[in-house]
Amino acid sequence: MKSLSILGSTGSIGLSTLDVVRQHPERFNVTGLAEGHDVNLLAEQIREFKPGIVSVRDEKSAGQLRELLGPEQPEIHWGIEGAAIVASAEGSEMVVSAIVGAAGLVPTVSAIKAGKDIALANKETLVVAGQLVSDLVKQHRVTLLPVDSEHSAIFQSLTGHRPEDIERIILTASGGPFRKTPAEELQHVGPEKALKHPQWSMGAKITIDSATLMNKGLEVIEAHWLFNMPAEKIGVVVHPQSIIHSMVEYIDGCVMAQLGAPDMRAPIAYAIAWPERCESGIKKLDLTQIGTLTFEEPDMERFPALRLAFEALEAGRTFPAVLNAANEIAVAAFLDKKISFADIPAIVDRTMQAHESFAPSSLDEYLAADRWARDTAGEMTK
Repeated sequence: MKSLSILGSTGSIGLSTLDVVRQHPERFNVTGLAEGHDVNLLAEQIREFKPGIVSVRDEKSAGQLRELLGPEQPEIHWGIEGAAIVASAEGSEMVVSAIVGAAGLVPTVSAIKAGKDIALANKETLVVAGQLVSDLVKQHRVTLLPVDSEHSAIFQSLTGHRPEDIERIILTASGGPFRKTPAEELQHVGPEKALKHPQWSMGAKITIDSATLMNKGLEVIEAHWLFNMPAEKIGVVVHPQSIIHSMVEYIDGCVMAQLGAPDMRAPIAYAIAWPERCESGIKKLDLTQIGTLTFEEPDMERFPALRLAFEALEAGRTFPAVLNAANEIAVAAFLDKKISFADIPAIVDRTMQAHESFAPSSLDEYLAADRWARDTAGEMTK
């Protein structure tokens, strides 16, 4: 039986992970949970899965959780420090890192230093501090498995092949809800329309990132670190049906693709059961019902966020951390209706232009670049 700690247990990835665990009580048990927004749901999860340690957003939430649980309660912590304690606690073999945004970096680093294998759904960990995290994974000899459907597909398509035989990896993107929307109309798009993703059911932040194509840009940077691929060997195609989750092209012209229904339980199940497979609960794929699979080039003029991500990757140093932090601030401002949809990449671009990059050598320096970008982008949203 494999013991899991789940960071972000009340988010979409956390809920899907617990659904897979629920299907396999003989294979998995939950030793730790961390969440940041829904204390009532966390209390239900604690009653069902009985973890020994949990973390919530703040001290007030910890008090609310204690009242909900009564006398029988696990060890309770709060804040980023609390999530890091859960991530590094004894008893778990693998940590599912699914906290949204750069907030997941510190707990994930703590888990790696504690020798835990990582099922990584928090792409920002590698976007912000890819070199540091990669070095720590090697140093502590842990296994890092991708949970994003695109990177899981690449990981599966690489199995059994030599790195030197790879021509390029190809990430697929749904194109989001505005794939065919004229550029001049994007200025007037509100959060309600942007949150209606045509294929995936996700949290608000990642759904907006999918609409701007920033999510794909962050995945490009994540793929660079996961698979040791330079930017010029990473391609992106728009695939509206979201059936092919990504591909690997080899030097002989052959392309390996991984297909499946657009349901995150499949890559989650693959990551937590690896090197085996287990039932995920997703609907089986029927290609005769799908009929047609189509592909398009991404429009980087209409959706400049993807271009900015490639630029950040090629520039390196602290630029990816700044890109991510500025985007998080801009997306939050858009959801609060303080800026327009088109302002999101514009603010990211202006923040990157204002940044004087440096080569970070510690976690604190990565976090310092993150804070600078948040402050700078925050001023721009005003």
